[in-house]
Amino acid sequence: MEEHPEKALKIATIYSYAANEEDPDGFIDDENPDDTEALDTTSREFLEKAIGDYNRMFGTAYDTSADKFPNYYKDLSLRMKNREVDLLIVVNMFLTGFDATTLNTLWVDKNLKMHGLIQAYSRTNRILNSVKTFGNIVCFRDLEDATDKAIALFGDKDATGMVLLKSYRDYYYGFTDDKGNEQKGYEERIAELLQKYPLGTQIIGESAKKDFIIAFGNLLRLRNILSSFDEFAGNEILSPVDFQDYTSIYIDLYDDIRRKRPDGENIEDDIVFEMELVKQVEVNIDYILMLVAKYHESNCQDKTVLIAIDKAIKSSLELRSKKELIDGFIATINASTDVQSDWQKFVREQEEADIQALITEEKLKPEETRQFVANSFRDGSLRTTGTELDKILPPVSRFGGGRAKKKQTVLEKLKAFFEKYYGLGIKLFAGEECQ
Repeated sequence: MEEHPEKALKIATIYSYAANEEDPDGFIDDENPDDTEALDTTSREFLEKAIGDYNRMFGTAYDTSADKFPNYYKDLSLRMKNREVDLLIVVNMFLTGFDATTLNTLWVDKNLKMHGLIQAYSRTNRILNSVKTFGNIVCFRDLEDATDKAIALFGDKDATGMVLLKSYRDYYYGFTDDKGNEQKGYEERIAELLQKYPLGTQIIGESAKKDFIIAFGNLLRLRNILSSFDEFAGNEILSPVDFQDYTSIYIDLYDDIRRKRPDGENIEDDIVFEMELVKQVEVNIDYILMLVAKYHESNCQDKTVLIAIDKAIKSSLELRSKKELIDGFIATINASTDVQSDWQKFVREQEEADIQALITEEKLKPEETRQFVANSFRDGSLRTTGTELDKILPPVSRFGGGRAKKKQTVLEKLKAFFEKYYGLGIKLFAGEECQ
């Protein structure tokens, strides 16, 4: 579905001593980021070089000296939590007193046991949302027995099956759970989806729609688990395009139900939409621009690319709000178009036209409105509480609910504007950038 170009990983390392021996009592010592004196000359020189790379990467000025190394520790800790570092190599560091729910994988090359093993595993085994429901532990040493003993000691002696993932084959082909219930595997769920809801056939009736939502949601959860197994690559069964089409149907039903049609039964109360999992696999604007460039290279003759663009947009929650913008840009393409630079120019011009139209139509205060939107882009969300929104409104009588209605109308238009332009990675409004 999405071609991912090679990405340079941001890698950092930290340690304050070189020892990597087994802890005899199973405890991991409390971290001491203030002390690098125990490092031998070679280890300290390497760490200095690594911190130098870190400084060039993030524009900082840390080193292994007693006054700067603790600040390096704090800065690295924050960047890990904010997902600014992709891979962190440690020696007995960040294993106690550090918690970041976004961490998803721990590679272990140490004979952990008991307290120390649980402490280390717990760094990544934090549930974040429906996407991250577990952590991955990759062991370069045989810790299975030590893991079972630690779980038995600190939890339930029969808890092994509850805290450890099952095998790839179990999730792919199905298994029988501890209660004797048959759990369908990925292969069977895909077969049922294709048989009951073939692409190109409309899903009719609230009951059928509800069944599809549940079926596809179950499939998304299973796919999310299987994606952590290397064996899954190439065995997805559904082609990327077909998966996009099913995702589009799923999002269509989500949007349809959110509008709560007055002539239909509301089936939202007893089903759960896995929209976080949809976001996990959706395409981004870079992928769309790659397709636009491909269309441009064909001298705007390859209509199959336009179909691919349309499918990709419909399968993305984020890009649906930007469809008008993308379609408008495609309509301007000619032989002299530079896709990347002309896209940015087009977005800025459209954004200026849209914000000016909004200010004029709703008689908003121009300077305050632009600042409000700039702050929203900077913060990554549209602020709907507080007094900031009131400051951009024109004088409106509070009697008869006039001001409340005006505020709601403006808020809805601002929300549509924000969703249309946020996330494009283009500097808008005096340097504020949509991330």
